Amino acid sequence: MTRFELVSIATADALARAVAGAWLEEVAAAQRAGKPHCVALSGGRITQKFFAEVVALVREGRHAGDPNFRDGGTPPLPNVHFFWADERCVPPSDAESNFKLADELLFQPLGIAAEKIHCICGELPPAAAAELAVKDFSAVTAQLDLVLLGMGEDGHVASLFPGEPEAARANLAVFRAITNSPKPPPNRVTLGYGAIAAAMQVWVLASGAGKAAALRESLSPTGQTPLARVLRARSNSKVFSDIRL
Repeated sequence: MTRFELVSIATADALARAVAGAWLEEVAAAQRAGKPHCVALSGGRITQKFFAEVVALVREGRHAGDPNFRDGGTPPLPNVHFFWADERCVPPSDAESNFKLADELLFQPLGIAAEKIHCICGELPPAAAAELAVKDFSAVTAQLDLVLLGMGEDGHVASLFPGEPEAARANLAVFRAITNSPKPPPNRVTLGYGAIAAAMQVWVLASGAGKAAALRESLSPTGQTPLARVLRARSNSKVFSDIRL
């Protein structure tokens, strides 16, 4: 039984625009229902394109806020709370910071309210940052509506890398510290497998040359990548990809 939907899209630009449009529809549906929408963002090149497309679509009027936003009306996405799938333990002004990426490309262009942005304190040691992230998350929600994930060339997602001990993978904390990432920087904070599995929806943006083998293994019922583990733990994930298999 396939536990995910694979959505093939020709190019990275088209993928980013399709996912941006689909996400804004989710946000609009939540607002019509009078509900908040809690999303966890990721970093990476495809995410940069996604942020740009969200801003473009909002400015075209496709969002869940005031239709007069372009003329100085109510800021858009008023019901969205932004979390992170992972963060590097660097200051928020550092070029490696996932917050910095989102702040420059999404939050500032759209005027997102500061109280809706739930940063991971990357300037702190990873254990302290993870503890604060859990407290912040728990004060807002018990479950993410959507987790947006990229995929690395080794099939990693968030900061969940291949080769972790089973005890680490089984950690039930919403956020947990990573101190030995195989990709620099070594210190990070990541959503755990349990929190990703518990999300209402998980969308994977798999894009880029050199990732075909990792994606193929991840989609296999016997795959051993972190993405494969995420997909097996869920029944309704979507994988958007411009990779030819």
